Amino acid sequence: MLQIKNLTLTHKKDFRIILQDFTCALNDGDKAVIIGEEGNGKSTLLKWLYHPELIEPYAEAKGERITARERMAYLPQELPEEDREKALYEFFAEDPAFYEQPPRSLSALAGKFHVPQDFFYGDQPMGTLSGGEKVKAQMMRLLMAQPTALLLDEPSNDLDIETLEWLEELILDWPGIVLFISHDETLIERTANMVIHIEQIRRKTVCRHTIAHVPYLQYRREREDSFEKQARQAANDRREKEIRDEKLHRIEQSVAYHLGAVSRQAPSVGRLLKKKMKAVKSLERRYEREDAQMTQMPEEETAIFFKLGEKAQTIPAGKTVIEFSADRLCTPDHLRVLAENVFLRIKGPEKVGIIGENGAGKTTLLRLMAEELLKRPDIRAAYMPQNYEDLLHLEMTPVEYLAISGDKEETTRIRTFLGSLKYTADEMDHSIAELSGGQKAKVLLLKMSLSGANVLILDEPTRNFSALSAPVIRRMLAEFPGAILSISHDRKYLGEVCGRIYRFTKDGLSDVTDFS
Repeated sequence: MLQIKNLTLTHKKDFRIILQDFTCALNDGDKAVIIGEEGNGKSTLLKWLYHPELIEPYAEAKGERITARERMAYLPQELPEEDREKALYEFFAEDPAFYEQPPRSLSALAGKFHVPQDFFYGDQPMGTLSGGEKVKAQMMRLLMAQPTALLLDEPSNDLDIETLEWLEELILDWPGIVLFISHDETLIERTANMVIHIEQIRRKTVCRHTIAHVPYLQYRREREDSFEKQARQAANDRREKEIRDEKLHRIEQSVAYHLGAVSRQAPSVGRLLKKKMKAVKSLERRYEREDAQMTQMPEEETAIFFKLGEKAQTIPAGKTVIEFSADRLCTPDHLRVLAENVFLRIKGPEKVGIIGENGAGKTTLLRLMAEELLKRPDIRAAYMPQNYEDLLHLEMTPVEYLAISGDKEETTRIRTFLGSLKYTADEMDHSIAELSGGQKAKVLLLKMSLSGANVLILDEPTRNFSALSAPVIRRMLAEFPGAILSISHDRKYLGEVCGRIYRFTKDGLSDVTDFS
């Protein structure tokens, strides 16, 4: 069992309370997903549970954690900086459990994760692996230690679809505790039997949490039904209050009128009216007490509001956006051939998705196409890399990064846009380095929007968006009037946004007609 008692988490910089009086118990068989908007403290909760010292640089915690005899394994959202320069073999060899693995076990593990049998003994630096390969390496090392509880921060990030399906099976079959954060709605829907929902309402001035021991889709359905019922009851209470108050107001006006008009020669009538006015005031006070208990309109953390692209950014249907071909596609160091006979043509406002195994070279391919598109004078292209830090200036604030002229009018406009993306005024003045992955992704999307681009090149665009924001992002991209070229393993994104999907293998790109 893992227990958390009366936990309160406070952000040190702006003293914002992230989580308050949080109490929760996790038992064997619980597959609990933590959901909530970007920057709401999901990763902070997971880090604190694993090792409280991980959050000390930026958050303060008060509360008790009881881990009993659980052997916890923690997967961070990003590969730790100290591991980036390590060779694969060095990374695995640091864990004593690696030496206890018989060759047969390592072979089976490699097969499950769709990596070569000699993956564990490679000399490639961890930091140069693809996003999915980094996740796989970390997951395999965690499993070698035979933990009883898995704490996973975005385990689905960048994993290829085959490994995603294996991850679903792992979570479902795990006999112990699984506590995870994921923005892959399909994964959440298929695996979670418990939901921990962290919210920031009233412009992020009030935190709220909900713990539900039900599957995710049931939680969403019951929550929507409960909110609708509460909203109807609140509206009904308000209508009844208006009718009641209007009636009381008329009575009070009538008594006041007659009291003012009564003759001094009829003191008995005056006493009677004063008594009646006293009764009216007493009834008014009673109604005020009743109103305090009246059903309130439900408060829900609203989704982001965002629009990407205007009609002016439409591309004519016949215009060739890109016609890319390569007889041989090699790794950046030219030591390995990734694929042969690669060809892709995109015309007009097509939205194309590319899938494939981790390490196949999809990001290398996309980067080459981005270089070509960004040079084109006849289109306006914008690129979102898998690693946001390739483009972001982490020491800047979001406003400083997005501003071109820096004048007051531009700054005000940028702050308005950031507000629609659920940034608080304090978060707008934080350095980008302090923001969550989803908040960094929002900065890049806003940069694209402000640039007026009509061609978007996106490497895993939805990987860091919450279950609340992701549907908005998918709808926004589906409605974008220009062309989109993207890599994704997000099954909902591929189904809702991409009109054509290609699988990338060593033989090039092949059309996927039966994707579901």
